Amino acid sequence: MIKGFRDFILRGNVIDLAVAVIIGAAFSAITKSLVEDVITPLIAAIAGKPDFSALVFHLNGTPIKYGSFITAAINFLIISFVIYFFLVLPVQKLLARLKGPEAAATKPCAECLSDIPLAAHRCKFCGQPA
Repeated sequence: MIKGFRDFILRGNVIDLAVAVIIGAAFSAITKSLVEDVITPLIAAIAGKPDFSALVFHLNGTPIKYGSFITAAINFLIISFVIYFFLVLPVQKLLARLKGPEAAATKPCAECLSDIPLAAHRCKFCGQPA
């Protein structure tokens, strides 16, 4: 029973997941600070209101706080924007630059224009010599 638990804990994907959660939590603090301390004040300087949580309407005496939802939705969009343009896009460009141009793995058949592997001697679709 202990051996099974040890094997489970020491599997590569469990450790990778633990590292990802820890790094994600640390990165979350950086992203939250960037949004709350830099981007939201810039939006407040332009739009005049950084927080909509004061917006409320009452329905049969019950307060409906739709302003908090608007603030949360705007924060989500800002965080998504920041993560995409400051993390995902630069990493994709860096990986593409490091990987270099890929050689084509296929060529078109002269007869039926299907994609066939470069090493093929005949087209598997029409049987013509490649």
